[in-house]
Amino acid sequence: MNSYERVFAAYNNKDFDSFPALNPTSIITYELMKNNNAFFPSAHLHPIETYDLAVAGHKELGFDSLSPYFSIHLEAAALGAKIDFSFKKGMPQVIEKPIKKIDDFTLPKNFLEKKEYIEFNKIIKKLNQKYNKKVPIIGKVIGPWTLAYHLFGVENLIMQTILNPNVIKNFIKELSYSPINFAKQQFENGADFVVWADHVTCDLVSPQIYEEFVLPIHQQAMAELSHYGPIILHVCGNLEDRIDKLSLSNMDMLHIDSRNDYAQSKNKMIKKMELIGFINNPYLLRKGNPKDIRKETIKLLKQGVKFVAPECAIPFNVPNENLIELTTTLHSYNLNTIEQINI
Repeated sequence: MNSYERVFAAYNNKDFDSFPALNPTSIITYELMKNNNAFFPSAHLHPIETYDLAVAGHKELGFDSLSPYFSIHLEAAALGAKIDFSFKKGMPQVIEKPIKKIDDFTLPKNFLEKKEYIEFNKIIKKLNQKYNKKVPIIGKVIGPWTLAYHLFGVENLIMQTILNPNVIKNFIKELSYSPINFAKQQFENGADFVVWADHVTCDLVSPQIYEEFVLPIHQQAMAELSHYGPIILHVCGNLEDRIDKLSLSNMDMLHIDSRNDYAQSKNKMIKKMELIGFINNPYLLRKGNPKDIRKETIKLLKQGVKFVAPECAIPFNVPNENLIELTTTLHSYNLNTIEQINI
């Protein structure tokens, strides 16, 4: 099977030759940047470098996917946030938020004509022209709750959910037009999956805030996007207290981190979602060795995780050899052969 066939066979619960190495978020290391002479910060915004690094994740590291969105800041930059993209070995940061008062906020009518949206769609289209039906292309959008953090501020947003809940609900709904329409464009340009990154994590919001303010938006988004292609919801952190509510979003997959137990997560879901992730980034991938990676990957496969992947965008100092060991191990087994392995 090629990468596309392998991923979609596993996704559709059909036979596959080996476990897929699907990865929803950035796997760009400094070593990979050096190999391709494509470096942050320009690789966030320069289409050729972005394309080259996305392809390198497949060709050099062995992932069964092409993921060309390396941060969570493109839409915020397009919508007026001042972003510091200058970090060579770190992710961009918001340094100035454009919204001081949200009562009358509306998205610009031409927001999809902003450079950041247009250039990213060009990258998706270029990847599709070469890799259509060969390697899955994973687009990404930033959900309205995370966009609100970038444009208005975390503390401001949380405070206003208490003081002016209806204003916040209208604000989040207005912001949702960005990811919904951006996702449609990405699918139309050749994306096979789209990640919906929304940081409704336990250290920032309660399950009740998610249920009241964000869940209805996620459900509306899926009502509009379900016939375009699979959506991967990305939420960091321990999700034990909200995974039941996240499952009601109707999104197709959940990208989940290593603080969650696979069996417990599945049992707590009301509606089933395919789970992807569970590989620890800061300790296992960054500080471990290939033997550690292989052992943990096999353990997760034997637990029933079909899509083992890094839990989030990886640190830049993760050794390439650890990522190669992850994809090599995944490609060494399938549902039949993994049962024969002792760890």
